[in-house]
Amino acid sequence: MSDRVNRRWLVDKPLNGTVSEANFRWVESKVPPVEQGKFLVRNRWLSVDPTQAILLRLGDPPGSAAPIGQVPWSLAVSEVLESRHPDFSPGDIVHGEMGWEDFSLSDGTGFNAAYRVPPGIPLRWAAGALGLTGLVAYFGVHEVARPKSGETFVISGAAGGVGSIASQLAKIAGLRVIGIAGNSAKCDWLVKEACVDAAVNYRQEDVGQRLTELSPDGIDIFFDTVGGPVLELALGRLRTGGRIVLCGRTAEYLADKPTPGPSNLTQLIMVNGRIEGFLGRDFLARRTEAFDAMLPLLRSGRLKSKEDVVVGLREAPNGLARLLSGENVGKQLVRMDDEPDS
Repeated sequence: MSDRVNRRWLVDKPLNGTVSEANFRWVESKVPPVEQGKFLVRNRWLSVDPTQAILLRLGDPPGSAAPIGQVPWSLAVSEVLESRHPDFSPGDIVHGEMGWEDFSLSDGTGFNAAYRVPPGIPLRWAAGALGLTGLVAYFGVHEVARPKSGETFVISGAAGGVGSIASQLAKIAGLRVIGIAGNSAKCDWLVKEACVDAAVNYRQEDVGQRLTELSPDGIDIFFDTVGGPVLELALGRLRTGGRIVLCGRTAEYLADKPTPGPSNLTQLIMVNGRIEGFLGRDFLARRTEAFDAMLPLLRSGRLKSKEDVVVGLREAPNGLARLLSGENVGKQLVRMDDEPDS
């Protein structure tokens, strides 16, 4: 394996408002030997997520230097080729933090610890609908939002990786769902394929006016993946006992300065409301619970896995650019060059 060429992207320039291939540098190197406590994988699918922008722009942890000269990482679905790690064996399919490269060495640790993907799960689902974004959607809807049938559920970023799953899970749970998205293609998919009750195009419509028209009695749950001014609009329309779920701030990840916070937090007090943030990794230990609930829905077609796939490692920067500009519809993924479309 040491003679095999490993194609890799390195961070060349920190992100600054936009992202493109110019932020990265393409290199080739040899695959290093596998040390004790590590395992070597061939990456097959890469997940592209908004939080990557934080790491590439502000460093890890935020505030440290951007990782110039380092390989950017993604949550990936990969095949173990060699292992000197007690928990992983050759042939295992794993989900974990891997680099933008053909082959990665891992010790299985990280912000999101690596785990074996259960047999029978299509790899694209393992990277998307049943990956970390799927866990965020499932537990965000069922555990953090605590929905009751018939309630009104509004979600920002409704056609993104988390939103496309969360909006459908809320509908399946018996909620009235209003999705907010950034173009007509996303809104069409939400209404025609995801079967939400209504969709609002925030770039072409007055979101506040449309929310008032669509939910004249107010909203019970606002699931926020984006941040920005829509949060303030949702707060102003929250019903008694309303809940706000915070799982992302994509509108702010490339911003030059922080977005001002909502000015109407008093509304949360007046309606005995609740606002709660959470991370997908909080629920990694309970992933089989989500798999058991979502896999039958995916297989039956009641839950649709919408993916926006770019093909080839060379396209990884383009995948991130698509995501951060809002071009993607559904979960943004990179399918590696020799990986079948399955």
